[in-house]
Amino acid sequence: MMKKTSKVLSIISSVALFSGIMAGCSSGSEDTSSSESAEKKTLTFLIDNQTQLGGIEAIAEEFEKKNNIEIEIETRPGGAEGDNLIKTRLATGDMTDLVWNNSGSQLQALNPEQNFVDLSNEPFMENIMDNFKDAVSVNGKVFGIPGTPTNAGGWLYNKKVYEELGLTVPKTWEELMANNEKIKEAGKTAVIGTYKDTWTSQLIVLADNYNVLAESPTFAEDFTANKAKIATTPAALRSFEKLEEVHSKGYLNEDFLATGYDAGLKMLAEGEGAHYPMVTFALAVLAGNHAEAMENIGFFPQPGDSADKNGLTVWMPAGIFINKNSENVDDAKKFLEFYVSQEGVDLYTSKVKPDGPFAVKGVELPEDVYPAVKDMIQYFESGNTTPALEFLSPVKGPNLEQITTQVGSGISSAKEGAELYDKDVEKQAKQLGLEGW
Repeated sequence: MMKKTSKVLSIISSVALFSGIMAGCSSGSEDTSSSESAEKKTLTFLIDNQTQLGGIEAIAEEFEKKNNIEIEIETRPGGAEGDNLIKTRLATGDMTDLVWNNSGSQLQALNPEQNFVDLSNEPFMENIMDNFKDAVSVNGKVFGIPGTPTNAGGWLYNKKVYEELGLTVPKTWEELMANNEKIKEAGKTAVIGTYKDTWTSQLIVLADNYNVLAESPTFAEDFTANKAKIATTPAALRSFEKLEEVHSKGYLNEDFLATGYDAGLKMLAEGEGAHYPMVTFALAVLAGNHAEAMENIGFFPQPGDSADKNGLTVWMPAGIFINKNSENVDDAKKFLEFYVSQEGVDLYTSKVKPDGPFAVKGVELPEDVYPAVKDMIQYFESGNTTPALEFLSPVKGPNLEQITTQVGSGISSAKEGAELYDKDVEKQAKQLGLEGW
């Protein structure tokens, strides 16, 4: 019994001595490294695997340093497979804290009011451009912040070709067609067609929305409510007529049906083709494959029929949304606030050169942006921009690229193509339960 008691006392004395040594080593200061590690939080973030992560990761790393909150990124497939995965995970309650998803019509299918946090009253949302907020809003509630810079739909052009032929940037469709005629006469491709990748056939139609709304300001609302059709609205039908005209006048490369997107960018970079109707996200691909040509690549909006109404059709960026069932909503809001700050934008652009202005008021772009982006900025500063139709209306038919390929290659007339598309949108509108359909 005595031996056992002595052994216990010995252990107690050793523990006391060890504690005293440790207390002396601390010299009155508290060791917080272990407690800080234990208190670190994590936000999970689902992003598609086609998005450049460099800028996002730079923001996340700095946010973690400042807030001791780690951003854990999980990637998903793009396209329809990724869309279905998001719907499934939302439905099963297996969604991450933060969700990356397209804005505009593709957001509507996710029932934002049910699945995402309303950010309308957050102070940082005051700095988000109204056009973007409109693209992530339902019933007056705003659900996301812009994840990338904006893009614009219009015409990329080769400045060297313009200089060689003495051409000036067109302000009207008639002026653009006159430029195309001079380019064709010089033996070059006036308009690069890459219909092997059928999605590229849509650009002349989609990039015309600024001009459509300049002539018919309520078209987006009327189209959504089934009060207006493309085929019977002259301003909207005009978009299909422009696509038809480019083909009928022989301005496309002869092999436009067999030419793909990457080959089209190469033609533009090398001056084999003068114009490429495209969204400016192509600038990043151009820079990756043809960096030496970037100083020679410019951009102008798709012209309308009046020089007095010259403006830009804008593609709103993908958004970042907060899962309504997240247990970390307050921390997620902190991340969104940091993301759209000037510091956040600077971190993003330190890794990814922007291919358009940000949809955030007051933030500055780096001085070394692509010349084509500088061409875009003037329209943002003057307010002569409008979103593409898919960001103003949830109605977008699934077969547009097939229809525009038909019109753009002379198989169908502009009128026939517009009528086909009017029929194409009906199924989706009814699936969404829109009034009037």
